[in-house]
Amino acid sequence: MRLLPVAALFVLLVGCDSGAPVAPLGVSSPVTAVDTPPPAYPERLACNGVGGTVQLRVHIETDGHIRQSEVQQSSGNAELDTAAQQAVLKWTFRPEMQAGHAVAKWIAVPMTFHVPQPRPEHCFVLDEQAQGALKAK
Repeated sequence: MRLLPVAALFVLLVGCDSGAPVAPLGVSSPVTAVDTPPPAYPERLACNGVGGTVQLRVHIETDGHIRQSEVQQSSGNAELDTAAQQAVLKWTFRPEMQAGHAVAKWIAVPMTFHVPQPRPEHCFVLDEQAQGALKAK
């Protein structure tokens, strides 16, 4: 006789799934990275030894996605800054939880482009192609 009320409660709880992150009532936790693939390093810049760090400010929504980012401090190169902003929009996080509820939040994200060492082989091919184009002129 007691199984019916328990089964009904189970069905009721399963039917209430809103798709939002689940946390026990009252639990708080900071933003946590889930998937942060590296940015595409602009090939020409990597081959020319151009690197730097972009400091971004990103808004993590309650669903863990980023829909807005701002360059807080430039790397000094607009292409690197753009590559960083494009990459971060593909990232996902577990949002901050306050008292069991997901909260949208702005966070600072540094993104560093390290010049590849040693210089990648394909850079030498690009150099030869550029020299050939100059000689053709």
